[in-house]
Amino acid sequence: MRLIATDLDGTLLNERGLVSEENAAAIKKAIDHGLEFVVATGRSFDAANIPLQRAGIKAPVISLNGANTSTENKKLLRDIPMADDHVKEIYAQCREKDIYFEVFTNEGVFSTSREYFLQVMIDVIKSANPTMPEDEIRKTAELRFQFEEVEFINSYDTLLARRDIRIYKILAFSMEKSRLKQIHNQLKTKKDIVITSSGDINLEINHAAAHKGAALEEYVKSLGIEMADVMALGDNLNDASMLKLAGRSVAMGNALAEIKVLCDITTKRTENGVAVAIEEMLAKMNY
Repeated sequence: MRLIATDLDGTLLNERGLVSEENAAAIKKAIDHGLEFVVATGRSFDAANIPLQRAGIKAPVISLNGANTSTENKKLLRDIPMADDHVKEIYAQCREKDIYFEVFTNEGVFSTSREYFLQVMIDVIKSANPTMPEDEIRKTAELRFQFEEVEFINSYDTLLARRDIRIYKILAFSMEKSRLKQIHNQLKTKKDIVITSSGDINLEINHAAAHKGAALEEYVKSLGIEMADVMALGDNLNDASMLKLAGRSVAMGNALAEIKVLCDITTKRTENGVAVAIEEMLAKMNY
């Protein structure tokens, strides 16, 4: 193996949204042995970089499910926005079915409801940590809220009319799964979009080329590395594309059943599962 790629929520980050000391130590050990390290997440660059900085880790970030790839210093290497007509269609579908959604752009995240924004974070955190008490989930969501650059607006009409806005991801959220399923069925035949999920009751919609697998493959090739020499770790549906391509795919102990089926290995849960997987890989390589 020459490169490690890991998801954040439900994978590298523990229940408190932090990189554990064990995970940080294992990553630094791998880097010291000459391996490359990159994060691949549905988060924005800034929301991903904050917990890495706190752990003393500098790394490139594949963000917004692969729409952007940035160096550790935030130099943009990949930029895959959604087409205007697809954005308008998704907007129309969400309005018709009365579904809340968020828009991730080159100017940060836009939302029409602070409470729904927190509910989305609660959904993602709960999906990654199903045994975590409800009060702790909400506290963690409130903390995560501080990581995102969010602007709350009354309507998306003006935003979508702007020519200078590049929309990378739309995250739709509803407590009624049937409504999400209806939108999924309406959009799944569109060849230029991809639909994944990072929680139990959300949909994440990107350009078809903006998924973690494509972004990771493009990035490793720029380093002269083959995907066969990549270890990827994840837990949810938006990780599937990179796990399928990686030479060594690792599912977390808390991963969805369909993710575990995709992977070569299942490691421990979020607290130190990444460290266990890295140490096992290094031992196999005789480091």
